[in-house]
Amino acid sequence: MNQFLCLPVFIVTTAAAMALAGCAVGPDFHPPQPPVTGSYTAAPLPEKTAGTAGTGGASQRFVPGQEIPGEWWTLFRSEPLDRLIRRALADSPTLALARARILEAQENRRAQFGALLPNVDANVSASRQKTSGAQVGQPDTSNAAFTLINASVNVSYTFDLFGATRRQLEALDSQIEFQKFQLEGALLTLTSTMVVTAVKEASLRSQIRAIREIAALQEEQLAVVQRRLELGGVSLPDVLAQQTQLAQTEATLPPLERDLEQTRHQLAVLAGKLPGEADLPEFSLDGFTLPEELPVSLPSSLVRQRPDIVAAEALLHAASAHVGVATAQLYPQITLTGGFGSMAASAGSLFNGPSTIWNIGAGLLQPVVHGGTLSARQRAAAALYDQAAAQYRETVLGSFQTVADVLRALEADARTLNAQAAAEGIAKRSLDLTRRQFQLGAVSYLTLLNAQRQYQEALIGVVRAQATRFADTAALYQALGGGWWNRNPRDKTTAGTAKE
Repeated sequence: MNQFLCLPVFIVTTAAAMALAGCAVGPDFHPPQPPVTGSYTAAPLPEKTAGTAGTGGASQRFVPGQEIPGEWWTLFRSEPLDRLIRRALADSPTLALARARILEAQENRRAQFGALLPNVDANVSASRQKTSGAQVGQPDTSNAAFTLINASVNVSYTFDLFGATRRQLEALDSQIEFQKFQLEGALLTLTSTMVVTAVKEASLRSQIRAIREIAALQEEQLAVVQRRLELGGVSLPDVLAQQTQLAQTEATLPPLERDLEQTRHQLAVLAGKLPGEADLPEFSLDGFTLPEELPVSLPSSLVRQRPDIVAAEALLHAASAHVGVATAQLYPQITLTGGFGSMAASAGSLFNGPSTIWNIGAGLLQPVVHGGTLSARQRAAAALYDQAAAQYRETVLGSFQTVADVLRALEADARTLNAQAAAEGIAKRSLDLTRRQFQLGAVSYLTLLNAQRQYQEALIGVVRAQATRFADTAALYQALGGGWWNRNPRDKTTAGTAKE
């Protein structure tokens, strides 16, 4: 039995020694340097945004270098939203798909790792044969039948002298990293979309409530106008104008109610539930708290934080490794094979001295003429690397633009809400004054209708400006990467796999 094992052990030892002595041809990957810049925007950001009273009116302060919590959505202090997001993280098919892709990439890597080790196959066969003496120039004999039993172990190994297999493993490792950050990106997109969708639902509810309040005021005004018509104080066209105004206001409700239901359907699906079975909470703008401190990550840190940038870097790494694989195909390949076993006419005679068989061999393959195929593949791999480098740079540029856009939007959102709140206050006072003057006959009915329209537009404008501040705040956390690096790895509900 010691003789039976000596050949495989020799081949394994030789393979390991030659593999360690080999080199990996092709480029060694180095991560791209982050952009050298000190800010996201051409003009400096203000220390803080403008503030006003009311929902979503808090002044926000930009804090350079402040860390982003892993569960950043909790900063809005909405327990219903937090519960819904946790349900989504546990049940989302999008995240389940991303996790399955990570597992696939890991198993592909394990499968490829086997190419670094010798292949060992055991074979046992038995056959009953009858031959004719004519095959060897002898007279034919009857009953020339015999049994042949073969038991052997065969070993083969192709040495990774120039690193083709190791470069393939390097590429597969990069694919694993890519899929991990795809999961982080999917998680970030899911959570930010849920926050924005919940804010949208709250905004729609506030708009519907505001329009119903306006319609109620217009109904009261219509009753006043109708009484004045009976007393001869106004004409019939004035009544018809008020009825038209009321009908136009009520006509804006069905589209908003439709959008509200569709928004709730979207929330249900994001949470991994059917629209009719989701049991969703109802959101209102008053139920959210606007974070007053906004992190502004250092530009040099953004390339390590955003999942899409790190995923693009992983693809760049994989492309670099594939250049090495294509380069290694131009070099010789050495294969060592061996076998040890026994061949006998009966099982009892196996492994006796005379029945022992063995073989050992080596092969060298040097590509000579392949019609330019191998060189073309190397050039194609290099071109693929150039594509990945361009894609990486495009991703970085787009990411910096997104951050810059959101920072400027937050600054503008605060000013917009300030202006809308001021306009709503003025429109409300104007409407109250115009209604009293109309009752006294001091202004025309056209003036009253115009005041009603202005107040309605101002009130809806305030609601939308409030919602925009919440949504753009969520967009900032998404643009900066979402804080996945600060997530508690023991939290199985929210943990991705990028840090594993």
